[in-house]
Amino acid sequence: MNIYDFKVLAQDGSEVALADYTGKVLVIVNTATGCGFTPQYDELQDLYELHRKDGLEILDFPCNQFGAQAPGSDEEIHSFCTGRYGITFPQFAKIDVNGEDAIPLYKYLTANTTFGGFSGPMALVLKPIVKKMDRDYKSNGNIKWNFTKFVIDRQGNIAGRFEPTDSLDALKAKVEELL
Repeated sequence: MNIYDFKVLAQDGSEVALADYTGKVLVIVNTATGCGFTPQYDELQDLYELHRKDGLEILDFPCNQFGAQAPGSDEEIHSFCTGRYGITFPQFAKIDVNGEDAIPLYKYLTANTTFGGFSGPMALVLKPIVKKMDRDYKSNGNIKWNFTKFVIDRQGNIAGRFEPTDSLDALKAKVEELL
């Protein structure tokens, strides 16, 4: 089993087979429009513009599970992201990434990766918040917060997981290694 075995919902509710992205390097990210990490959209868009021609796709999945920071409809979220950050990469329907209602793609991603820990100054902010939500957060693969990123190689395998506090330079280096 790999990423290409899953289908997801586009913003308009139509079904999209991830097999449509066969042969591409993917960054799959759960996002929120009202989060302290939302400015990462700028860097993600820069990465996309730099490497789209090389076979990179960024797949954006809005999620409202962390601090209710992705309110609004799919259309409102998309309008905000394109207007404020100029994103041009695919944005999908709002989803759950953890729990019973998590979409199968995210159940797969979290079951096959581990939490790498938070880094940098934001770690001090996130650790107590996340610990309140999940006392066992350090030892499971659940998504901890908005802007967790998964890198997928050209064969559809998980090649890396990057927490929201990880350097986007590290993400870029991993993507470039796979391209």
